Amino acid sequence: MLQCNKVLKNEGENRLNKTWNQHVVKEGNKSLVLQTIKDRSPISRADIAAHTGLNKGTVSSLVSELLEEQFIYESGPGESSGGRRPVMLLFNQAAGYSIGIDLGVNYLLGVLTDLEGNICHEKTLKFNEPSFEELEIKLYETIDHLISSAPQSPYGIVGIGIGVPGTVSTNGKILLAPNLGWKNIDLQSLMQTRYSLPVIVENEANAGAYGEKKFGAGKDFNNIVYVSVGIGIGVGLILNDQLYRGNNGLSGELGHMTIDIHGAECRCGNVGCWELYASEQSLMKQAIRLGIAPPADEELSLESLLSLAEDGDLKTIHLFEYIGDYLGVGINNIINIFNPQQVIIGNRMASAKQWLTDPLNKRMVNQTQWFHQKDLRINFSELSTHSTALGVAAFSVENFFKDDIPNIEAIL
Repeated sequence: MLQCNKVLKNEGENRLNKTWNQHVVKEGNKSLVLQTIKDRSPISRADIAAHTGLNKGTVSSLVSELLEEQFIYESGPGESSGGRRPVMLLFNQAAGYSIGIDLGVNYLLGVLTDLEGNICHEKTLKFNEPSFEELEIKLYETIDHLISSAPQSPYGIVGIGIGVPGTVSTNGKILLAPNLGWKNIDLQSLMQTRYSLPVIVENEANAGAYGEKKFGAGKDFNNIVYVSVGIGIGVGLILNDQLYRGNNGLSGELGHMTIDIHGAECRCGNVGCWELYASEQSLMKQAIRLGIAPPADEELSLESLLSLAEDGDLKTIHLFEYIGDYLGVGINNIINIFNPQQVIIGNRMASAKQWLTDPLNKRMVNQTQWFHQKDLRINFSELSTHSTALGVAAFSVENFFKDDIPNIEAIL
């Protein structure tokens, strides 16, 4: 009897393994077909088979499933290569929508994108040192507005991504956001409870790096340093074509590297942090120290200082150049560590590109080793202030398309 039970158990395990493997192969092939259509549409079934190496029968079956699931659709016939004109297939980017939130220290930007990352709607709020409860309400208002703005679609809102200026653990918990005054905030659970949707919380610089890699200035590069310059400074790293998060997901806190051991105390508890010298908060403090007055009826802000610089105010122009020089100090350190192909400067301070570029380049020429300068590009963001919001929206879309492999019990 024991031997019989052992034989039956082995047969069951073999059957299970075979079924499991068949399912994994099918789901992998289906993802491959969908990705091929996304990358190459409009494309015929025959061309999908040629590009993927799958046989035509498998492609036809998987395409039928994707059509039924409304992830793709058929268009008119394409060009003939001698026989009947083929039916062309296209990715249905309007099958669902994603929400991306860039939660800044003094602003909130929300975007609604389709499944290809095209912005369909956006909303921006500005504020000054709100409490967590006040910011929570603003988040709800923004997300509710974007949800109500979404067109009808088969899958509706597929997920919400939120980029925050702080250290985020691999399970989405905000460990520390010093410029917001947050510590150990489980924003992910809070949002998932309210919206019953998948929510991704990510460091804003990581998301910005990914946004630039996928949609912006970093498309053609595999080793990228993205420097997000707002009230603070965050750094996102794309290394060997992959987002680098570090051992516990905590990489990129380079705004808090010390560049002056006798410097002022930072909100993070350290002294002489880079962001105290090269960020928007530094710009404001220096403007006050220098007695720079904004135009009539305007508050002192990045925008009012940009207006002064555009009008030729030399004191303001020199202030931006001072910030650009200190940006170069930190970027030089980062280049020495990572030897990237490209450095992208993004977030709000990128709007001052006109006055930051020369002092930044001068610092690079004078201090960066010649062998690090070879094939190095210093660029400003192509997405302006939208890098982070687009990056986290893309994370949510990719999470939606991940293979959903069922558990063992479901296969039995």
